[in-house]
Amino acid sequence: MEHEILIKNTISFVKRALEHAEGGHDWFHIERVYKNTLAIAKTEECDLLVCQLGALLHDIADSKFHNGDEEIGPKTARKFLENESVSEVVIEHVLNIIKNISFKGGNFEKKFNSIELQVVQDADRLDAIGAIGIARCFNYGGFKNRTIYSPDVKPNLSMTKEEYKNAETPTINHFYEKLLLLKDKMNTESGKKMAEKRHHFMEVFLEQFYAECNGES
Repeated sequence: MEHEILIKNTISFVKRALEHAEGGHDWFHIERVYKNTLAIAKTEECDLLVCQLGALLHDIADSKFHNGDEEIGPKTARKFLENESVSEVVIEHVLNIIKNISFKGGNFEKKFNSIELQVVQDADRLDAIGAIGIARCFNYGGFKNRTIYSPDVKPNLSMTKEEYKNAETPTINHFYEKLLLLKDKMNTESGKKMAEKRHHFMEVFLEQFYAECNGES
């Protein structure tokens, strides 16, 4: 019962906190990641509470919308969890999920790992690919007023974490710099299976996109 009340309170807290968030990082993103997390967690031996809290709080204060501050998310989550009298062991685990879940260009050393992080990370990555991933990608590109596509600007697959964070390249480049890479970075077997169809959908989309750009379709 305490578990259920905590999750209910967390959902209410996140909904309030993200009420005015950018469309790709709002409550509905959190809800989709939460559902993905529950589906993947069923196939893994993991701490369900940690997975649930990690999924619900992973984007509570995304650094992209807070001048690059990577500590505001963990601090916000800690304050909430302490107010809910959650044990320090669980709090630390959830904070480590928040700190290590992001892609960040893929070129950085992960300092923490657990099956719970792998579950939530896969759930989050699933929401970055497929039809939803495409919609979120262009939504964020519009939010940042980025060019949709420029054949003169090639994708950069060797960006550092800082270069990736500060990149202002066309939105289509993001497919090659992140989205199309995620299928092979999934952690769990169920996550990998779920990623296959979404990955293929992006490939079909890009094929049609270029055909239309070239007046071929």
